[in-house]
Amino acid sequence: MATLGNPPIVLLDEPSAGMDPEARRFMWSVVAKISQRDKNSAVILTTHSMEEAEALCTKMGIMVRGGVFKCFGSTQHIKNKFGTGYEMEIKIRRPSYEELTTNSVRIGLGRDLEKRIKLEDVAVKCGRSVDRMVIEQLHLKGLGSDLANEAQGNEEGEVRILNLLSFFHVMEAGFKYIDIMSDCFPQIDLIEQCSDFFKFRVPRNNQTIGWLFGKI
Repeated sequence: MATLGNPPIVLLDEPSAGMDPEARRFMWSVVAKISQRDKNSAVILTTHSMEEAEALCTKMGIMVRGGVFKCFGSTQHIKNKFGTGYEMEIKIRRPSYEELTTNSVRIGLGRDLEKRIKLEDVAVKCGRSVDRMVIEQLHLKGLGSDLANEAQGNEEGEVRILNLLSFFHVMEAGFKYIDIMSDCFPQIDLIEQCSDFFKFRVPRNNQTIGWLFGKI
């Protein structure tokens, strides 16, 4: 209702609070349309979501203690001045079926990727060919929790070789990336990992984002 008639100024107080992701994205598109594309209205909004602020705002301010401005400027200016580091989102390329078959033969699990293997036997059968750190993640509280749940779901405690090899590929690539970035930064934190997606945080160390892209 606030946007009807294209008013010169629209004030929105946490407009996406309580919305599901689809409704939030639709609301963002409406706000972006009236403020950035059509340029009919200036929009001022408050939000707790940095993602929302980055998606909608050309200028951003951070308030504390009941409304005292601590900083004001573009998103990148604020990040450069007050940010503690960079966050990197990495998506590992999915291997082809032929690549997985080749790896399966190399490891000694045969060519049939639909066969199953007991999870408790993985360390013995694959330990010489797969990074030990990867195998150590195959438990309910590790990065291989999906495979551990799969093993718990059947009486034999087995997992599909196809799923196991896909996990090996993603983890080994992710850990290789961590090793490379560890040579550039004194600390690298894994914030999130899901399937073939990794999210890392590294300290800025007075390095520009251009320098970081160069390293990647």
